[in-house]
Amino acid sequence: MSESQAAAKPWPAMSVAEAYRIITAPGMPCEMEELVIRGVPTRVWKNAPPSLRAVAEASRANGEKIFLVHEDERVSYEAFFRAVSALAHELAAQGVEKGDRVAIIMRNLPEWPVAFYAAASLGAIVTPLNAWWTGPELEYGLVDSGTKVAIVDAERLARINEHLANCPDLKRIYVSREEEEIANPLITKLEDVLGGPNTWDGLPDRPPPPVDIQPDDDATIFYTSGTTGRPKGALATQRNINSNIMAAAASGQRAFLRRGETPPAPDPNAPQRSMLLSVPFFHATGCFAVLNPICFGGGKLVMMRRWDPVRAFELIEREKIQAAGGVPTIAWQLIEHPLRGNYDLSSLESVSYGGAPSAPELVRKIKETFPKSQPGNGWGMTETSATATSNSAEDYEHRPESCGPAVPVTDLKIMSVEGDRELPVGEVGELWCKGPQVVKGYWNKPEATAQTFHEGWVKTGDLARLDEEGFCFIIDRAKDMLIRGGENIYCIEVENVLYDHPAVMDAALVGIPHKTLGEEPAAVVTLKPGAEASERDLRAFVAERLAAFKVPVKILFQREVLPRNANGKIMKNELKKLFATEDAA
Repeated sequence: MSESQAAAKPWPAMSVAEAYRIITAPGMPCEMEELVIRGVPTRVWKNAPPSLRAVAEASRANGEKIFLVHEDERVSYEAFFRAVSALAHELAAQGVEKGDRVAIIMRNLPEWPVAFYAAASLGAIVTPLNAWWTGPELEYGLVDSGTKVAIVDAERLARINEHLANCPDLKRIYVSREEEEIANPLITKLEDVLGGPNTWDGLPDRPPPPVDIQPDDDATIFYTSGTTGRPKGALATQRNINSNIMAAAASGQRAFLRRGETPPAPDPNAPQRSMLLSVPFFHATGCFAVLNPICFGGGKLVMMRRWDPVRAFELIEREKIQAAGGVPTIAWQLIEHPLRGNYDLSSLESVSYGGAPSAPELVRKIKETFPKSQPGNGWGMTETSATATSNSAEDYEHRPESCGPAVPVTDLKIMSVEGDRELPVGEVGELWCKGPQVVKGYWNKPEATAQTFHEGWVKTGDLARLDEEGFCFIIDRAKDMLIRGGENIYCIEVENVLYDHPAVMDAALVGIPHKTLGEEPAAVVTLKPGAEASERDLRAFVAERLAAFKVPVKILFQREVLPRNANGKIMKNELKKLFATEDAA
């Protein structure tokens, strides 16, 4: 078909609802059924893998195909499964049982997925902690979760060493890529158990220890900050996580049907798909929406030590990568970097992103720069185990401000901010989401769970509207939070640190626009009478106590107490204008 013929083809060929009826019909791979989960009737994917263990076991059918690429390390599916099984046996020998918490604290390495699936194969609750967190933040995660075993890299071990005495439940630590000798008898080098990634194919051929794991059993705790300033552990089930596998398949089929084409049947002989991983595994996106579907589908995952656009170009060219993205920042850099033309990026078929506000013009730029590539975005949160909506291909081109309609098993509704009534199409209110991917609640926090979850629905804290066809438009965040390049920053956490400074009397954190990161944190501060502190002093003070991405990029000083409304809340919209005025000046 010529480009002119394609352009003249009427679109859409069918409604979203009709496409979903076809995709989820009885006998189809993405068939749905209704089950009662925790007392709530819920549409679920009938053919989703029953557990994370089942995903790892199914992946072994890909044999010698490469699964993980990291620098000069290439790990086949067979080698990966053997490493998963070997580590599962080691963890079982150390007393890890179903329901125990096993923390993973490391940057993206081949050892990360091995640790994840090894612990999951025992029915343990895998607890990935943010590798950017400081020592005190990591201590909180370990203590709050009651972690029994932690699997870390050398940098994170150095960060938590002085905090280990405060973690009474922690019985053993495995450390990867530690070159120094270890004196602590509770710490074992992971290489002593597995060897290096390039040798995993020589590990014993055996299944993990037998464990009965059901779809609604607990699977993971991923920490998400809250308005109290303390992170909350979102407790996800096996079904929550594996729902992403089917959601991704259904969204891809929707694009074909909306275009008036028949989705292609699965082809076991098709070339292996490859993806450049540029988001952390410790995020719900990286783990649930990228790692797990790729592991199940037999794709190749190419890791980067850190994001660098030129290195990304090299890897896309070398590995013939078809999918890239992560957050809008990355998409912009792929498009605008001056050296892009020096590399063959013709293999790219998808540039997708989420996790931060994105400009509608980004859709057009992707199509201009990579004509073969389909732009895509979506919406989700830790509490929805990643994907709840998706928007791609022509749908995204026609509605670039939208994060797409809900995936077939998911319901969205817009509620009044008071939560007492559902609002009609087009009105703005709080977005509520229901589906098999909505987590059980917050770990050991019944009050916070009761506030956020209601009869299967999660109150997202996002202000949004839905159009007539169910496409969702995120307007703003009801919760006091900003997102910097995919990283959640809860304002009160940073404000509390600023208030701890002896010179600070009043403080507020706001988001200021940034073309590629979406937004960045900036603060407005009033000092106590007679006290002194510079912008540099306060930024250093925050940097000592919180992860680097939470440190305000700018701090403005006000002589008067910050403006407040009748309820005593700081009027942050007024403070944002201060930064706009400063930029204009």
